Amino acid sequence: MAFISDRLGRVKPSPTIAVTTRAAELKAAGRDVIGLGAGEPDFDTPENIKDAARRAIAAGKTKYTAVDGIPELKAAICDKFARENGLQYEPAQVSVGTGGKQTLYNALMATLDPGDEVIIPAPYWVSYPDMVLLAGGTPVPVACGIETGFKLTPERLEAAITPKTKWFVFNSPSNPTGAGYSRAELAALTEVLLRHPHVWVLSDDMYEHLTFDGFEFVTPAQVEPALIERTLTCNGVSKAYAMTGWRIGYAAGPVALIRAMRTIQSQSTSNPCSVSQYAALEALTGPQDFLARNRALFQRRRDLVVAMLNAAEGITCPRPEGAFYVYPDISACIGKTSRGGTRIVDDAAFATALLDETGVAVVFGAAFGLSPNFRVSYATSDAALEEACRRIQDFCAGLH
Repeated sequence: MAFISDRLGRVKPSPTIAVTTRAAELKAAGRDVIGLGAGEPDFDTPENIKDAARRAIAAGKTKYTAVDGIPELKAAICDKFARENGLQYEPAQVSVGTGGKQTLYNALMATLDPGDEVIIPAPYWVSYPDMVLLAGGTPVPVACGIETGFKLTPERLEAAITPKTKWFVFNSPSNPTGAGYSRAELAALTEVLLRHPHVWVLSDDMYEHLTFDGFEFVTPAQVEPALIERTLTCNGVSKAYAMTGWRIGYAAGPVALIRAMRTIQSQSTSNPCSVSQYAALEALTGPQDFLARNRALFQRRRDLVVAMLNAAEGITCPRPEGAFYVYPDISACIGKTSRGGTRIVDDAAFATALLDETGVAVVFGAAFGLSPNFRVSYATSDAALEEACRRIQDFCAGLH
């Protein structure tokens, strides 16, 4: 349509949302569907957090707030960074947005000009490249295959940097692979970044509290303090605190960048939901004991899914360090035909046939920039995971 902007033509709707929507439609039509597409914990928001929201409503805290967060929440975020990451920030260096996605989007919109490049390790969260495109920049995906554990190497980072590079996007543990960078691995990357002072770092730490087997989470500015003046450290309450629908994300960085992000937000959404901010305040300052319980639950599910998928013919599934995703490789399935007659020409065909023939919804790897793979979110019940993996095993056994 002629009145739609050229900018919109550069991006596509979120494939993960599309898969979740398709699964919901099939369920509504009476199909037996197991959805493994959504990156959303299946347990409820902790009761103390919901109580804080109720108190906020009762106290009339339902008006406009400061554009990028109430002072109490900004102070709690500063305390969180100091306590958990050894990072010292002042409230003026903190931005609170409507979900983690908005904080990332604000930063890119506030800083990118046409021709600016953004290095994005692939596989990547589906929204990174499209947000860069919307902001007028150029995404530069760098393939990180199964041979490196889906992690970027210093050599590949060095090779990707040009005079036009403005941002390096870092996500650990990763969506979609669950891969987490050790302190030594991250130190090797920050050593490269120190040699290129024009490159800023956007660190997406959303899965910080979802790590397994004693894995130590670290973030770039923590590993290399010299980078703090050109790093935006992003996080939120969605995943670890089971608050996806509350829509609160936050970021900390240099004052000038935070001020620019505030300008973007002031002319788009203005403040995040006031009640959600008070709920997030309780999340960060209240009891944290449930985090360990949830982490143990997700680790058990990870082990279940990895074992069952590796038992499927033609699938290789690495064991990730964190998050709640696995990213199995299906190279050995490509070129075969399903029982239902679908030629598996790529991972999109695999995912489509899997849904049509077995009722299991996964997201195909091309959506994340690396094929042939698919992503499984194991943020659902053990029973559903067991049944879904059994169906995947049966589907793979039928490929010929």
